[in-house]
Amino acid sequence: MPKVIIFSGAGVSAQSGISTFRDSGGLWEQYKIEDICTAGCLKTNRDETIDFYDKRRQDIKDKKPNYAHLQIKKLQDKFPNDIKIITQNVDDMFEKAGCVDVLHLHGFLRDVVCHSCGYKKDISYMKLKEFQENCPNCDELLRPDIVFFGEAAPKYTDMHRYLESCELLVIIGTSGNVIDVNMLSSYANKTILNNLEPSDAINDTNIDKVIYKKATDAIDEIVDDIEEFLN
Repeated sequence: MPKVIIFSGAGVSAQSGISTFRDSGGLWEQYKIEDICTAGCLKTNRDETIDFYDKRRQDIKDKKPNYAHLQIKKLQDKFPNDIKIITQNVDDMFEKAGCVDVLHLHGFLRDVVCHSCGYKKDISYMKLKEFQENCPNCDELLRPDIVFFGEAAPKYTDMHRYLESCELLVIIGTSGNVIDVNMLSSYANKTILNNLEPSDAINDTNIDKVIYKKATDAIDEIVDDIEEFLN
């Protein structure tokens, strides 16, 4: 099991120009969250929900991984057995950077899934209806493979399994409002936090090292700390 977990949130994706949940003027502001990202919305508001995720898929098509993604990729190449990337983000910036075996806690935008039979398909940046609306196995309606608010997040089980063996936890770009960072930090022997600014949801006095700056500005220092820890 990996010794180091790099846990990332929207602060990393934002630097690639991807519209995030808390952006002002972004894609999220054109919709009501309860209409397109809450359990049951596919039954009550399917067309608008599908349209929203089609637009999100298009939004990431031409986006590029930033310096933080690329440095994490190099680190994973150097220590393939010791680094695990876990992200709250549903975009593919880590994959575009060349990272492998990334654990996406809240789903992956390029995937569509059938919740009846488990069929899953990476449709790249296509619109769902351009691919097909019905599952090829059981004919039930396909949906974006995204965890909506109020739905179970099965990948959390995997996250906790990796945390059990974590020696160094590096947290980058998350406010702690969705997943309790204070809880996460209790698993590891050593912790590093990098956010743009302090968050009311995170008690940073329990973190061994805190860096308040952009991820792209902090990543070299973080990589040095990880390499020193592993060497």
